[in-house]
Amino acid sequence: MTSPAALTPARSACPAGSFGWGPLVCMAGLFFVIGFATWLNGPLIPFVQVAFSLDDVSAFLVPLVFYIAYVVFALPAGHLATRQGPHRTLPLALGSMALGMAITGGGLHAGLYPLALTGLLTLGGGLALLQVAVNPYVTLLGPHARAAQRMAIMGVCNKLGGIVAPLVLAGLAMHTMDGLAASLTNAPDAATRTALRAQALDTLAWPYLGMAGVLATAALGMARAHLPDLRPSPPQARPHTTRQPLSALPPRAFLGAGAMFLYVGVEVLAGDAIGTYARASGLPLNQSGFFTALTLGCMLAGYLCGLALIPRRISQERYLLLCCAAGAGLALLACATQGYASVICLGLFGFANAMIFPSLFPIPLRGHAAESARISALLVMAYSGGGIMPQVFIHLAARIGFHPALALVSLPSYLLIALYGWYFSRPAPSALMEQAPS
Repeated sequence: MTSPAALTPARSACPAGSFGWGPLVCMAGLFFVIGFATWLNGPLIPFVQVAFSLDDVSAFLVPLVFYIAYVVFALPAGHLATRQGPHRTLPLALGSMALGMAITGGGLHAGLYPLALTGLLTLGGGLALLQVAVNPYVTLLGPHARAAQRMAIMGVCNKLGGIVAPLVLAGLAMHTMDGLAASLTNAPDAATRTALRAQALDTLAWPYLGMAGVLATAALGMARAHLPDLRPSPPQARPHTTRQPLSALPPRAFLGAGAMFLYVGVEVLAGDAIGTYARASGLPLNQSGFFTALTLGCMLAGYLCGLALIPRRISQERYLLLCCAAGAGLALLACATQGYASVICLGLFGFANAMIFPSLFPIPLRGHAAESARISALLVMAYSGGGIMPQVFIHLAARIGFHPALALVSLPSYLLIALYGWYFSRPAPSALMEQAPS
């Protein structure tokens, strides 16, 4: 077992830390898989809405079921990751994700929306296990001052996978989905409508079934990988004490989970809901997959910008505040414009959101390395904001319109995230006293 104290200062200038680039590259591959699996669902929403003839609320069960899995599975995943360590947890997570992909693809192929949602729940559970293991693992691969930089590298790979996923789905399904709504409306009889729906859903199913095979292969490869058993050492003062309840975690962990809930909600709103937002703005369905890719492309640009500036030009804490300010400004601009301009502003949320997660995730873990698995599980549970906040948005949009709903959801979120980042990133009084000249 390797503790954070074992990190050697001589390698502190390297984002990979004292363990070299091998584990970091391996984790980068996993983050690409996470991005592909997560953002494959974004363009799925408007497609299943048409194929299953769903209303907006029913279609948004896709992100709700997917992200609510983090609440259901995060704590058991945290216990498993603590007991097994990443080198044993990661193959199990990838295997669970493969199963979820297969069930989702089978549900779409069979035309059974509840079965497809069951698959998304299973997929979300596998992702919860994967993220509980991989996120703290990356933060422990080197010095804390470069934690955001390492997470940003992971974010680049994550968003590359996220950019590819909607383009793949849109490319495979666009020829079927283009004009599907009109074809269903003008179909001469029920048998024709049923055949059209079956054709569309079969087209949607194959990317999920193919990804199930890829994930199963990745699980086998990860089981053979030789990763360092990197996890924090238990506290020396109480090696035989019983596990403390979750309520014993520090307040900054719970408030950090609240900030993470809001952040993931806004991030998913910009990536998954942008297709529905675009349709409400009068834009065609066959462009919806590309709007998700636009958001993720902007996030990729934001990660690259953050990598260039942090920590050379600006601290990760101050950059977090700038990102929140940019997000709030884009929300106001989106509400003040119409059509493509408004949708592009929502896509540009990706640039503002990019470095919030890498800067936010290490804050609750700081000074509590021995509790990193449980704090990470709490933060992963907060990913449920990605399912709940889009539901709040779509209910508000039905009552007050899409533009006011966007402002009402995103502006308070950015403000509260900024307040959390500002307050808990301040040096402790004892640290200030140590830095004062004698």
